[in-house]
Amino acid sequence: MRENSENLQPPCDIAVVIQTVLRPSLLRAVRSVFDQDLAGRIQVLIGIDAHQGDSTQLDTISRERPDNVVLTLFDPGYSTSLRHGGIYNNYYGGALRTILSYMANSRYVAYLDDDDWWGREHLSTLLAAIPGKDWAFSYRWLVDRQTGWPICHDQWDSVGPGAGINCERLGGYVAPSCLLVDKATCHLVLPFWSLSPCENGCGEDRLVFMKLLKKSWAATGKYTSYYSMPVETQKHPHHVREFALRHIDWINDRTRISEIGQLLEKADADLEAANPDGAVFHCRRVLDLNSHHVRALHLLSLALMRKGSFPEAFSSISHALEVDERDPTSIALLAKISASLQSTHA
Repeated sequence: MRENSENLQPPCDIAVVIQTVLRPSLLRAVRSVFDQDLAGRIQVLIGIDAHQGDSTQLDTISRERPDNVVLTLFDPGYSTSLRHGGIYNNYYGGALRTILSYMANSRYVAYLDDDDWWGREHLSTLLAAIPGKDWAFSYRWLVDRQTGWPICHDQWDSVGPGAGINCERLGGYVAPSCLLVDKATCHLVLPFWSLSPCENGCGEDRLVFMKLLKKSWAATGKYTSYYSMPVETQKHPHHVREFALRHIDWINDRTRISEIGQLLEKADADLEAANPDGAVFHCRRVLDLNSHHVRALHLLSLALMRKGSFPEAFSSISHALEVDERDPTSIALLAKISASLQSTHA
């Protein structure tokens, strides 16, 4: 189904392939594409494997489509995945990624899982990295699916060729939501999105990566992809080990989540009572538990600003925006702190 009235023949600068069963997170994923800082034309191809969620999301997506985005909805009315009665043994979408990759009206194709999302410069930095190469990739944030809190940079799993915990077995790894491929040179790689090497139907991303290893690549060096990490995945031994090495205890001790909530309530109360020192104390306790907690960084910045510690406040709010560049309260606070810094140096 086509959702555009303009002439669609001219190729787009880049295409984005999203396969989905219409999970509620689809809207967040697509909005992160709509919000890209790329000035060129973007084609978004959404392939529906099965209608397991709310189809009205598609109406919202159509209404919100920016002028520089071409939207292609592909809903054949049946699934190509074996788990839903189709032929292909890839559990997650069957042949959809392969089909949509070839359908894409662009030489360059990026992939986005419907429960992940991107920072604003994801596509522009990938396009800047790929010239002269067959494929490119970004780095990613790990995000706790239960709370929505970013955990940390992924420094051990999706970290590229010749690196990380998959290096010895697979030669490394790059997750689909971090990838950009050049169809002109990766044409014969694309069928492997449809296949699974495992009985449970997963692992197609590993197959594709192992084929890409034979081709030239580049990394953006930017953490612009956000991976919504299920609790059961967090409990895999290699993730548990890496979290422990980084002293990220709240992931495995979920009681810390309520403790963080209580500390933030105290910081809020301190600010309400004009007690910025108390707010700084409680926010720093939160950040000892979760160093990338956006609300704690925001409240800390606010408290430091009220104390007149503008450079520290600027550093804290900059960290918050590194984690979540879309947070409107952090954006507004950054502007206030920047103005205060300028006035003090005037």
